[in-house]
Amino acid sequence: MKAQAHTSTARRIIHDDPSEGAAAIIKTAIIETPRVKNDNGKDAKADAKADRGQVVQSLCRALNILTILGSNDGPMTLTELSEAATLSPSTTHRLLTTLQYERYVRFDQSARGWVVGVQAYMTGANFLKTRNLVDVARPRMRRLMEESSEIVNLAVEENGEALYLARVGGPRAAQVAVPQTDRTLLHCSAVGKALLAGMPETKVQTIVTQRGMRQFTRSTLSSLPALYRDLTLVRTRGYALDQEERVSGLRCVAAPIFDENSRVMGALSLSGSSRRIEDARLRALGEMVKRAAAAVTQELGGRVPVPN
Repeated sequence: MKAQAHTSTARRIIHDDPSEGAAAIIKTAIIETPRVKNDNGKDAKADAKADRGQVVQSLCRALNILTILGSNDGPMTLTELSEAATLSPSTTHRLLTTLQYERYVRFDQSARGWVVGVQAYMTGANFLKTRNLVDVARPRMRRLMEESSEIVNLAVEENGEALYLARVGGPRAAQVAVPQTDRTLLHCSAVGKALLAGMPETKVQTIVTQRGMRQFTRSTLSSLPALYRDLTLVRTRGYALDQEERVSGLRCVAAPIFDENSRVMGALSLSGSSRRIEDARLRALGEMVKRAAAAVTQELGGRVPVPN
């Protein structure tokens, strides 16, 4: 079947961020995926479902067993694995033997069960070395911006501050007076509080002691107990709010991004004027940014912690 591919187009969108210095302009390259059609004018993607016969069933089953082992906290017996994978014990054992030969699994003699092997660890460790937070997050940021019509930010903690790595703004971006910096204190920003919420209280206290709690507006949190109460809410609902605490007239909603050990490694946020981000929208926007952050977490190989 002859396929006709439409020419792909690339648009480089340059968003003017009022920040000074090298971070003043965030360049976001959006590559539009070409749509391939067959001779009948139908998307080739639809035909992909018909090609599932080319999938190697035994490989899919083996990878499923590896996934089951990786998500379990301890060794698993042959019976447990065969039931979880909905396979016969003989088929499960044959696949385990193959994986064991390649060192992706091993049999723990003391526990009398199967566990993940060293080769699986080495493969995962290589992924961790090559992953890039900005590259992984950028498509989600673009989608979140289109879904919310607000500015989307990506930040990490550095030296007790939130460092903005990327920003994607839509047509309304120029209408929002964002802070004139590529950094901000943690206690007064949504991204900052999303980052703080994943830290031990001792680290939060250290950062506050070093950086202080500068009062930017009448809404800025000004005491450590007040900050602790707010961080408890962040952990409960899964997202943080900046209720005009950094800049009057500006509201932000942020959610944390986690690594493979469920530690916070960054945060996504939505920023917009208080006229647009009204009280009635806060919950919906919070769930929206939380879903986006969870998707980035998953694509990075991270784990969202289970609330206590």
